[in-house]
Amino acid sequence: MAEFLDLESQDSVRMPWNVLPGTKADAANCVIPISAVYTPLKPLPAATPLLPYSPLRCRNCRSVISPFSIVDFSSINKIWICSFCLQRNHFPPHYQSISEQNLPAELFPQYTTIEYETTAPHEKAQAGSSNVFLFVVDTCVIEEELGFLKSALLQVLGMVPENCLIGLITFGTYVHVHELGFGQLPKVHVFKGTKEVTKDQLLEQMGFFTKRPRPTTGVIAGVRDGLSQESVARFLLPASDCEFVLNSILEELQKDPWPVPSDQRAARCTGTALSLAAHLLGVCVPGSGARIMAFLGGPSTEGPGAIVSKNLSEPIRSHKDLDKDSVPHYHKAVKFYEALSKQLVHQGHVLDVFACALDQVGVAELKVAIEKTGGLVVLAESFGHSVFKDSLRRVFQSGDNDLGLSSNGIFEINCSKDIKIQGIIGPCASLDKKGPLCSETVIGQGNTTAWKLCGLDKTTSLCIIFDVIKKENPDIIAQSANNQFFFQFLTYYQHGSGQMRLRATTLSRRWVAGPGIKEDLISGFDQEAAAVVMARQVSFKMETEAEFDPIRWLDKSLIHICSQFGEYQKDSPSSFSLSPRLSIFPQFMFHLRRSQFVQVFNNSPDETAYFRMILNRENIANSVVMIQPSLISYSFQSGPEPALLDVASIAADRILLLDSYFTIVVFHGSTIAQWRKAGYHELPEHQAFAHLLQAPRDDADAIIRERFPVPRLVICDQHGSQARFLLAKLNPSATYNSDGVAPGGDVIFTDDVSFEVFLDHLQRLAVQ
Repeated sequence: MAEFLDLESQDSVRMPWNVLPGTKADAANCVIPISAVYTPLKPLPAATPLLPYSPLRCRNCRSVISPFSIVDFSSINKIWICSFCLQRNHFPPHYQSISEQNLPAELFPQYTTIEYETTAPHEKAQAGSSNVFLFVVDTCVIEEELGFLKSALLQVLGMVPENCLIGLITFGTYVHVHELGFGQLPKVHVFKGTKEVTKDQLLEQMGFFTKRPRPTTGVIAGVRDGLSQESVARFLLPASDCEFVLNSILEELQKDPWPVPSDQRAARCTGTALSLAAHLLGVCVPGSGARIMAFLGGPSTEGPGAIVSKNLSEPIRSHKDLDKDSVPHYHKAVKFYEALSKQLVHQGHVLDVFACALDQVGVAELKVAIEKTGGLVVLAESFGHSVFKDSLRRVFQSGDNDLGLSSNGIFEINCSKDIKIQGIIGPCASLDKKGPLCSETVIGQGNTTAWKLCGLDKTTSLCIIFDVIKKENPDIIAQSANNQFFFQFLTYYQHGSGQMRLRATTLSRRWVAGPGIKEDLISGFDQEAAAVVMARQVSFKMETEAEFDPIRWLDKSLIHICSQFGEYQKDSPSSFSLSPRLSIFPQFMFHLRRSQFVQVFNNSPDETAYFRMILNRENIANSVVMIQPSLISYSFQSGPEPALLDVASIAADRILLLDSYFTIVVFHGSTIAQWRKAGYHELPEHQAFAHLLQAPRDDADAIIRERFPVPRLVICDQHGSQARFLLAKLNPSATYNSDGVAPGGDVIFTDDVSFEVFLDHLQRLAVQ
């Protein structure tokens, strides 16, 4: 794996195939598509310069000059040849002094990824404009929850940078838009929750044109289009100016006053509140980096976007209801949020959702708006839970662990002519820029070569899926002197400092075609990247294809890969072997089949949507932990060491640390638990035991500090009720009907097959 990690640290890219099949037929045989998982804002190596000028672009295909461009220094007017379309381009006058000894940074061979400070003409964002946070707060929650939420919000208000603008909307049965600009007399605009409010009604009702006449033409949005600065400043104020007003409003904030009959749910108009928030930002700050941060404490029951009726006798939809299509509100709500997501993408704004409730709040319906705008999502059981409080704090944290939130991104792809783009699975929205590079087959956000990234951060990762279109042709193999495919990823974005930047990453990968290419393909296979691409694909198919059987699809793909790339004699399972480059892949697939992305039983639609959204935005290292958790064992005999993700790893005198990304479990074996309950670690003569207990806690804290959303920490003992968090993730090699368990070990009560049985079946089927 080492060389793939090196490639990632240089170019932020991981590809399942690093040697590519060169023809359509070869690519189809590879099962896992030609794809790349790219993290546009991954921090660059310290030595990489930031270039203070705009890049040179090819006059034909608009790609940016890179170390792969061929430069002719000998001609009088120096020329560079584009590696994508082979167009010859002249250097502008200020490049005349370059030579082979005096190269500009963008031609250095090690700078295949480089960043430019740019103010490109199509970027509407005002350079230096401040970020905007609009808090949308649900007040239909019990007093205790509201107290937790208020204290969390008051805490982060002090962390918001001074020049950021802040606004506040609270909602319950009605929506309240708070004016912060006149602190002496707090003023609130109230809207009915059951009705949808248009942009014009909002302008009218909130008195945007009391001081000056309304412009007759054009879109009315922002200071440039005829809105006065003071009318915007009534609702959105710099953090330093409105801290006092906001503090007093939040401290006095009461639970929604409307009575709720005992057989009903509270009247909560989430959809109307979010729609008003989107209109308000669209009117005041179009095209600047703005985030709607919604804090939801229960399901929406009123107005557009409702997910359930007020009657408690009607249960909230489950996966079974979705399968049977007996969901009266679901499709209508999704349609409403699709329209909202289009509006937000058009405005360049982000929707973040913090859903904290024991019941579902409608994350499954909101998914489309969160994902297309690149929003953050956090799911917790209560506003008092550390998962919520610490995650919210991380959003505003600066320093080592800041998220690197950026906005207003546009992502473009260029590639060699024999390869096309099927689409992207990840947090982005298509800009419908069709062209010759778009494939007929569409996966995810396809039919375009440019995407909008309203919000993105240091770990936002896009999975780009390509299509090789080169047909079999004896000539191509003969002229394989130029057997390189080129890819270029361009990301324009507004940096946290307010300036516009362009990051250009250019890659080259060798392709092979014809018979005897198996060894070449295996030599460039990245098992981790392959597992993550399969996970994103299977999640996407489960959501978009009716009657799709994920287990069957994964099994068929795996059997095909093993029979294609394994070494064996026909019909002899015992002769089967896989190259070390492929040997862990079946194990990843075994755990993916059992993961929360594929098994929806026991999870609500909200939880499933949440898990998949995070899978679709995280980088390879984090996604692999979600698919196959890591397990570390601590004992007196040895230091911390990796353990097999298997029930056989449990022992009475061991502590196990399981990291499954969303949950971190510290699991004490039965003897360790007894000693701890007896208080041995508090005695001076048992220092070693105290250190042993502390080591996994320290490691868990280190993981928690770096992760977003903050994971849930579970500390449990063998045979305790919470041990299920560990047992559910282990390979059931010892179950209630297997012979002999090691003393002090454990069994799992399941009828699932173990990894050994799975591998056995796989070998039998692969050699047929």
